Amino acid sequence: MSSATWRNFFTYNKYAQITARAVRQSLKESERVVAEKRGTTALKYQQWENGVGGPQVLLNSEEGKK
Repeated sequence: MSSATWRNFFTYNKYAQITARAVRQSLKESERVVAEKRGTTALKYQQWENGVGGPQVLLNSEEGKK
């Protein structure tokens, strides 16, 4: 099997996501928890008017997923 066979099925970003998940799952518990925290992302939005920033809105909060 060619090393580039994955290209027939996945984009590079999807391949990288799958391999990163596999590596994180293979770590010991303490290292895995730290690695999973690094993988968490958050997106904030803030409207600026006249050089003044408004309130920040967390668009993909963890609380909204629960």
